[in-house]
Amino acid sequence: DGRLTFHPGNQTVDLPSVNFMRRHGTVFLNAYTNSPICCPSRAAMWSGLFTHLTESWNNFKGLDADYVTWMDLMEKYGYHTQKYGKLDYTSGHHSVSNRVEAWTRDVDFLLRQEGRPMVNLTGDRKRVRVMKADWQNTDKAVSWIKEEAINLTRPFVLYLGLNLPHPYPSPYAGENFGSSTFLTSPYWLEKVTYEAIKIPKWSSLSEMHPVDYYSSYTKNCTGEFTNQEVRNIRAFYYAMCAETDAMLGEIISALRDTGLLRKTVVIFTADHGELAMEHRQFYKMSMYEGSSHVPLLVMGPGIKQQQQIPNLVSLVDIYPTMLDIARIPVSRNLSGYSLIPLLRGKADHEVSPAKASPRPSWVLSEFHGCNVNSSTYMLRTGKWKYIAYSDGRSVPPQLFDLSEDPDELTNIAVKFPVVVRSLDKILRSVVNYPKVSSSVQEYNKRQFISWKQSLGQNYSNVIANLRWHQDWLKEPQKYERAIDEWL
Repeated sequence: DGRLTFHPGNQTVDLPSVNFMRRHGTVFLNAYTNSPICCPSRAAMWSGLFTHLTESWNNFKGLDADYVTWMDLMEKYGYHTQKYGKLDYTSGHHSVSNRVEAWTRDVDFLLRQEGRPMVNLTGDRKRVRVMKADWQNTDKAVSWIKEEAINLTRPFVLYLGLNLPHPYPSPYAGENFGSSTFLTSPYWLEKVTYEAIKIPKWSSLSEMHPVDYYSSYTKNCTGEFTNQEVRNIRAFYYAMCAETDAMLGEIISALRDTGLLRKTVVIFTADHGELAMEHRQFYKMSMYEGSSHVPLLVMGPGIKQQQQIPNLVSLVDIYPTMLDIARIPVSRNLSGYSLIPLLRGKADHEVSPAKASPRPSWVLSEFHGCNVNSSTYMLRTGKWKYIAYSDGRSVPPQLFDLSEDPDELTNIAVKFPVVVRSLDKILRSVVNYPKVSSSVQEYNKRQFISWKQSLGQNYSNVIANLRWHQDWLKEPQKYERAIDEWL
C-alpha cells in the first residue's frame, strides 16, 4: 500500500529503508497501478502501455514471452542486465482456478473463491527470515552486486522482484489454494504499533455497491469479523511490509558497501497494494486506495533529496523513465511519461516542449480479472476519483472526493452529475471503455469454451473441484446450469 511510504499510514510500522530513501531521494505521493493485480500491472510496467493496449486481461494473460521490455532495450544499448525473483508479466501462469474465475465472472452465480482471511504467527523472536524464497533472491542480488556489479566496466540494471507482502497460500482453502493467510514472526510483529492501527469503517452489506458486494463475497469477507480479527490482519500485513523493507535495506547496504550507491539510481515500487480489510475486503482487484495506490520512491545521482511529489503518476511511467536514465531514444508511442523532470525538481511547465509532451493531469487504472464481476476503469485527477464499470450504463459509477473523504466511504456520483459527465468524457477520450468491456466479455467466453472442450467428459469433475469447491459441491448442477445459460 503506497500510503505506507508517507503520512499517515507510516505511523503503524517502522520502515527504515523506505525512510532512508525518503531522506536521500524522492517519494511520489500519488503513484498508482494501471491494473490492481499481479500480471496485468507488471505487463503495463514492463511495456509502458495501458492494460487495454497490452490486452493483459487477467493473471493468465499477459505479454508475449518475446515482448521487448525496457530491460531488453537497455541490454541492446550496452547495459549489463540481471533479474532475480518474481517477474510474472507473460501469459500462461497462475492456477486454473484463477483463470476460470476470471472467465466466468459474468455468470449469474456467487461463489466464494478465497479462503477467509486469517493470520498465522510462526517461529519466535529470533525468526527473521519468514519468506525464505524472497530472502534467497535478495541474497542472490546482494552477491551479484558484491561479486559482479563492482567489476563491470559498463553500466548495469538489476531487477529484484519480491513476493512479500503478498498474503500466503492457505492450504485449508481447497485444491488450488487461495492466498488468504497473513503470516509473520514475533520479530516482525514487534515492529508494528498496534495502538496506531485504524479499524476501517464498513458499509452494511445491503448498502454496498453491487460490484463491491460481489468482490467481498467471492473473497470470503461477508461473514462476521471482530475488531480484534481485523486489527490482527492489518498488523500482520504491516509486519510483512517491515520484512519487505529489510530486503530493500540489504540491497541499499550492498550498494553502499561496494561504493556503488552514490552512482546508482534505486527505484522501489509495487505492482499493487493490499486492502487489508478496508471496504470489507482483503487482497487487491479494487480501485480503492489500499489496492490501487502504490509506493514509488527513487534516489540516486541527479535526483532531488527529501522531495515529495504530489503529481499523479503510474507504473507505465517506469518504461520511459528507465530509457531516459539510460539516454535511449523512446521510439514507440507509450502510455507513460518519463519521471526524470519531476525527479530533478523541475515543474511540468519547465520541461522543454520540444523534448516531451506535457504529462496529463490524470492517471488511468483498469481491471478485468477475477473477484470482480465487471470491467472497471478508474480515472484519478485532482481531488476526484471516478470509477466507471462495464458499458457505462448497466452498473452505476462511483465518484469520491479524496480531499473530503480520503477513506472513500461516500459515493457522490448522484450528487455531482456535472462532474461525472466531465470525468466520463475524459475517460472515454483515453479509452473507449464500453468497447473494451465488450471485447473482454467475448474473450472470456471464447477462452472458457476452449478450456471446457479440452477437458471433454472430465469437465464436471474439474470445475466442481476448483477453488470454489466448498460452495460449488453443495449444488453442482445449479452452477453448471448457470454456466450453460451464460454460454
